[in-house]
Amino acid sequence: MLSVDLTGKKALVMGVTNQRSLGFAIAEKLKAAGAEIALSYQGERIRPEAEKLAEALGGALLFQADVTQDAELDALFGGLKEAWGHLDYLVHAIAFAPREAMEGRYIETRRGDWLLALEVSAYSLVAVAQRAEPLLREGGGIVTLTYYASEKVVPKYNVMAIAKAALEASVRYLAYELGPKGVRVNAISAGPVRTVAARSIPGFTKMYDRVAQVAPLKRNVTQEEVGNLGLFLLSPLGSGITGEVIYVDAGYHIMGMEV
Repeated sequence: MLSVDLTGKKALVMGVTNQRSLGFAIAEKLKAAGAEIALSYQGERIRPEAEKLAEALGGALLFQADVTQDAELDALFGGLKEAWGHLDYLVHAIAFAPREAMEGRYIETRRGDWLLALEVSAYSLVAVAQRAEPLLREGGGIVTLTYYASEKVVPKYNVMAIAKAALEASVRYLAYELGPKGVRVNAISAGPVRTVAARSIPGFTKMYDRVAQVAPLKRNVTQEEVGNLGLFLLSPLGSGITGEVIYVDAGYHIMGMEV
């Protein structure tokens, strides 16, 4: 039986807020394969839940890091260098857009909301990759989370779709620049999953039901399936894959017309 052994590997998972989040699903799989885990959370409000998640992962290292604050990012990666000396894997599961920017028409998006969504959801990958680069070892990898709305219109996804498109372009450029070091960068495009973050998207329930009707597998995907793909992409099993957007959406994205 083929197994993945990540004993001795070090993984930072950013943006985990609860046990149903996709970042946590990936963290669980990495931990089960033997990797040591560090988690980062955005602010003091989230700390109690983050502590529970760290405990659930066998006592993961825990850091506070608001990705809009350079000093906090510097402290995070300084702490990782001090604790581990190096890094093998980075999971970027961070995205945010003000709810009002996703409830109205995209054309009415305010400048501040647009800039905030792009900063948190797309530039943050660049900011963390910048700081992770000196720590990442050959054979390491970065994985981020995107969504199909980066390619096709999903009503009400609005500015977040623009942020995901920028995120995917960043994946390709980072893959090109980190490739000579033997570090791979990929994005997972998951179908709708019932996470707390997803439920904040206007019309999510309708979207969730529609995907199950149209997708070739006639169902939605699970957190575990997303976790499995994250493990695959970061592990040596995915050693030849970089700069890609890999779908785990029960095949929904291949459909052009429902019959």
